[in-house]
Amino acid sequence: MAERISMLLTEQQVDERIQELGDQISRDYEGKQVHLICVLKGGSLFLCELAKRITVPVSLDFMSVSSYGKSMTSSGVVRIVKDLDDPVKDKHVIVVEDIVDSGRTLSYLMEMLKKREPASLAVCTLLDKPERRVTDVKVDYTGFQIPDEFVVGYGLDYDQRYRNLPYIGVVHLDD
Repeated sequence: MAERISMLLTEQQVDERIQELGDQISRDYEGKQVHLICVLKGGSLFLCELAKRITVPVSLDFMSVSSYGKSMTSSGVVRIVKDLDDPVKDKHVIVVEDIVDSGRTLSYLMEMLKKREPASLAVCTLLDKPERRVTDVKVDYTGFQIPDEFVVGYGLDYDQRYRNLPYIGVVHLDD
C-alpha cells in the first residue's frame, strides 16, 4: 500500500503560529522560568522552535511515552519509555506535545506529573483533534485544531517516516 501526502498547513502557517504561542507563553510567565517537557519523538521539532521564541528563561527535559506503536490509531495502552532526568517539584512545567488526539496519553502523563508537585502544570500542543477525544484533558496552548485525519510532518510520523517535512500533511493510503 502506497502513501500520498497532501498539505494541510504550510511551513509559513506553522512558523507564524509557533511565534504567537511563544509570545503568549512569554507574557503568561513573565518574571518566571518555564520548564518545558517534550514528549518524544514527535514533539521534538515543535519544542525546539517554540523554545527559541520564548523570552523568559527556559529549561528543558524529555520523556518518551508510547500508545501508537506502528499503527495509525492509539492502542489505548500508555507506556513510559523514557522518564524525566530532573525533578519537576516547584517548577512551572509546560508539557509540549506534537498532537493531542484521544487524550489518553496526555491524561495519563498529566496525572503522573501532578503527583510530582510542580508549581504549575500546563499543556502546549502544536495540533489538536478535539473530535477524537475520549478522555477529558485541558490544553492551555493550541497551535491548530485540525480535522480527524492522520497527519505527518514537523516531527509527526507514520511508521517513523515524514517527520522531516517542514509542513503538516495528511496521509492518504492508496491501494
